[in-house]
Amino acid sequence: MITGTFLDEITHDIPAQNWSAKDWSADFDAMKAIGIDTVILIRAGYRKQATFNSTVLQKAMGIFPVYTDLVDLFLTEAERCGMDFYFGTYDSGRYWVNGHFQQESDINRAFCDEVIEKYGHRNAFKGWYISHEIHSFNDGMMQVYEQLASHLRGLKSGPILISPYVKGSKQFGDQATSLEQHRHEWEQVFARIQGHVDIVAFQDGQVEYDELEEYLNINQALAKKYGLTTWSNVESFDRDMPWNFPPIKFKNLRFKMEAAQRSGVDKLITFEFSHFMSPHSMYPSAHGLYRQYQAWLSGEE
Repeated sequence: MITGTFLDEITHDIPAQNWSAKDWSADFDAMKAIGIDTVILIRAGYRKQATFNSTVLQKAMGIFPVYTDLVDLFLTEAERCGMDFYFGTYDSGRYWVNGHFQQESDINRAFCDEVIEKYGHRNAFKGWYISHEIHSFNDGMMQVYEQLASHLRGLKSGPILISPYVKGSKQFGDQATSLEQHRHEWEQVFARIQGHVDIVAFQDGQVEYDELEEYLNINQALAKKYGLTTWSNVESFDRDMPWNFPPIKFKNLRFKMEAAQRSGVDKLITFEFSHFMSPHSMYPSAHGLYRQYQAWLSGEE
C-alpha cells in the first residue's frame, strides 16, 4: 500500500486547486483514511514562488508575496494526523540548470538556516527532501548533494531523501538511456552520495510498463550495495495520454505497486495524492481512483 505522498503546491506543470486551510484539512483526513503516514513537501520554493515569506529568498531571488504560510499549514495538519513531514528544499530553476552549482548550494544552505529557525522545533518535522531531480551522474550536482546534505545534518538530524528519475523512453524517446547505461550512471551516483543521502525513491513513470521491473531490480541492487534505503515513487498520474497530466488508471497503478513490492522496496510513496488520488481533487477521475484504491485495500477489488 501507498503510505507516503508528496505535497505539491509550488508546481512546474500542474494546476493549482485553490484550496483553503479547511480544504487541506479535509485532504489530510482522506490521506490518513487510506494509511498515509508520511508527507513530503515537493519543494519549498521554485524561482520566484515560495511556500512562506522567506527573507533569504526575498533578498536573493525577489520572490513574490506569500499570502499563506504553507509550511506551517502542512506541519499543523501532519501533527494533527500523526504524520511525518519531510521538508523539501528550494529549486532556483536558474543556477544548477545552468551549471552554477555552488550558487545553488549556497542559497539553499542559507535558506535552510532560516527554515530551522522558523520550523525546526515542530514535532512533525522528521526529515529532509533534496528537491533537485537528476537522471544520471553529474559531478556538479554531486557537489550540491554533498554540501547540502552535510549542512542539513548539522541543522537537524533525520533522514535525507531524494527522488530521481530514469532517463526513459516516455520522456526522452530515442535519447533514452539503456538499462546498462542506467546501471553504470547510478553506480557512480550512489558511490558519491553514500553517507550523505539515506533514502532514494525513484520515480517510476518514465519507462514502459514491461521495462519497469528490470529498472526497479537494478535500483534496488545498487541501493543495497551502497547502504541506501529504497522507496518507490509510484506516480499516480498518467504519462501515456496526449495531455499532461490526468489521474492514472487504477489497474496501471496496481501494476506498478506490485512490481515495486516484488523488487523489495521498503516503502511506497506517490506523486501525488492531492491532485491525482484525492476524493477532493479538481479531477473527477481522481475521486474514482480513490474509491477503487479503497476497495482494493479492503479486499473488495
